[in-house]
Amino acid sequence: MRYISNRRQFWNMENNSLEKLVAELRTVTPFKETTGIGDVVLIASDQPRLILYGLITSMTRDQSKKDEWWHIGLTFFTVPLQKVIWTLRTEQMTGREIFTMGGEKRFFKAISIDLEPSGHAGDLERSPAASKRAPLKRIK
Repeated sequence: MRYISNRRQFWNMENNSLEKLVAELRTVTPFKETTGIGDVVLIASDQPRLILYGLITSMTRDQSKKDEWWHIGLTFFTVPLQKVIWTLRTEQMTGREIFTMGGEKRFFKAISIDLEPSGHAGDLERSPAASKRAPLKRIK
């Protein structure tokens, strides 16, 4: 994974468009091509200027629309957690299109989270001294 070389430039979006930010995010973020329930998504916004993560908790097709529109239940990883439902087209929820909400630009795309161990299993093993200790004792 490549890190952003100039963090100040990354966050100073006053002179940069959301499109430039998204282009930079694509170089440092392991995005997925598909989006589904249980995925963690990265959401970038032009105004207010922010980047946040959310969890997709539900997805239902909007049958009232001719095109593929989806009601997407999200939990934003904020304090406190926020639950919302956004209605997006397939192109919008898969990051193929920057879209607007309330007149402000947004980007939405699922990220790939590697759940495999990093290969440092020795870090998690107990030391020999710790394994010889007796388990917790019940005190009356």
